[in-house]
Amino acid sequence: MDTISMVGSSALSPPESFLPSLEKNGLKEASGKPSVAVIGSGDFSRCLTLRLLRCGFRVAVGSRRPNRVAPLFPHVVDVTNQEEAAVYVCGNSVEARQQVAELARRLHFVPVDMGTLSSAREIENMPLHLFSPWRGPVLATVSLSILFFIYSFVRDIVHPYVRSQQSNFYKIPVEIVNKTLPVVAITLLALVYLAGLLAAGHQLYYRTKYRRFPHWLEDWLQCRKQFGLLSFFFAGVHVLYSLCLPLRRSERYLVLNTAFQQVRADVESSWNEEEVWRVEMYLSFGIMSLGLLSLLALTSIPSVNSALNWREFSFIQSTLGYIALLIATFHALLFGWRRAFQPESYRFYLPPSFVVALVLPVTVIVGKAVLLLPCVGRRLRRIRRGSEDGCRRRRDDPRGSAAAAHVSPERVTIM
Repeated sequence: MDTISMVGSSALSPPESFLPSLEKNGLKEASGKPSVAVIGSGDFSRCLTLRLLRCGFRVAVGSRRPNRVAPLFPHVVDVTNQEEAAVYVCGNSVEARQQVAELARRLHFVPVDMGTLSSAREIENMPLHLFSPWRGPVLATVSLSILFFIYSFVRDIVHPYVRSQQSNFYKIPVEIVNKTLPVVAITLLALVYLAGLLAAGHQLYYRTKYRRFPHWLEDWLQCRKQFGLLSFFFAGVHVLYSLCLPLRRSERYLVLNTAFQQVRADVESSWNEEEVWRVEMYLSFGIMSLGLLSLLALTSIPSVNSALNWREFSFIQSTLGYIALLIATFHALLFGWRRAFQPESYRFYLPPSFVVALVLPVTVIVGKAVLLLPCVGRRLRRIRRGSEDGCRRRRDDPRGSAAAAHVSPERVTIM
């Protein structure tokens, strides 16, 4: 295979080679410049060659058509912005892995040692993974959406049809969907903070922060960002659907029928002070909750996240997040108002959708209130600072206190 040899614009002081001597292939090292061979002349090869050149390496590019691809490889590169990215390294030779890792560091990459060559298939499949961190949250969201959609369908469509032969199937595309969206949104938001409460309970029970969480809880903690973004998405779509409700033809007919019935009943004013205040507060709490959710979603963007220190990020994601959940709970309570206590609201003995939606948020809020109690809060803070007074050990663990020594103290932050 023919080669294209080129030299970068800057030099490295110590002469060092990361590959066997290229003199056997007819290439001699330039003085003071390490030599690296890149096989192939595609997009990946060109990007890697540019990175090597700008860092001062001597590069030999192997290509089947050297004359055609030579113009694609500039000899002098002047680039000032260098981003860091992970480079996965595997091989059966420890020394070779160390050499490649050192080369990656010279190129401002972050080497990740994946072990023996048998890990090559896993590394090659990494670019083919499709939203791996989102798989669990998306499946949970789809399941909740289907569950609450069927629940609303049974209560609002099937029940009137069975009881009085009333056809409300026209409500399926908009109204039933709009009842499903907020229930899923507030449930997902509650799931974000329920994981933190369970982790805090785990630490309080074992009286240490060094004991590993169960695998399912660790996965849940790592998916909180995805749950929060999906909650924000469903809340935003719920707002759009709500704005479109008055535009429906069915809604216009209902308004005309109500006005006609009011005229026939000779009612001059149907003003209801209680209902007016309820709806005003209901809308206000909904807008405030969506605004806080927007702030939480904005700070999840890596560029915004990197501009905040840990205390600022924790305040937004934890404190303001719980406030958003509390306001969303009031929003749902004002929507239901007295209907939770009316017998006719329980169709097929099923409670209204907003009652089901409030179970998990209220549980999370009560759990957070318990953690804020002085007696519980002080103990939890001591544990998170490293205290292990009276730490519980498993009876079947012969290592005793040495078991925690093998666990990294850098745990997932409980929010």
